[in-house]
Amino acid sequence: MKAFAPARRSLFLALAATPVALLAAASLDHAAFAASNGGDTAIAGTSNATYRIEIQGFAFSPKELTVPAGARIVWINRDDEPHAIVSAAGAFKPSQALDTGDSFSTVLDKPGSYAYFCGIHPMMVGKIVVR
Repeated sequence: MKAFAPARRSLFLALAATPVALLAAASLDHAAFAASNGGDTAIAGTSNATYRIEIQGFAFSPKELTVPAGARIVWINRDDEPHAIVSAAGAFKPSQALDTGDSFSTVLDKPGSYAYFCGIHPMMVGKIVVR
């Protein structure tokens, strides 16, 4: 991971430590998550299914992703600003701050709906549905 400028590091630490991010994620309007990815984000050539979520323009793409149980989810930061992936319900360990080009992955084994957000920019939200 690339080094952060002191101002960005301070901002990240201040925002990551505040419970405001968790409150923002808990108040998400789940009706806003209407579109499915249609499976077009799978990365070919892996033994277990791997799905990619791009971070670009301060948004997750796709915003909602449906995957099979046991799928590996990979977030890739394409923005010039750092982002951190945080499960709204603590379903997976949060990522470190991801600088441009950095990635983070987790495996989701249990069926359910998993809301997540950026720990630095809590207005950035997404959802993974595991079947």
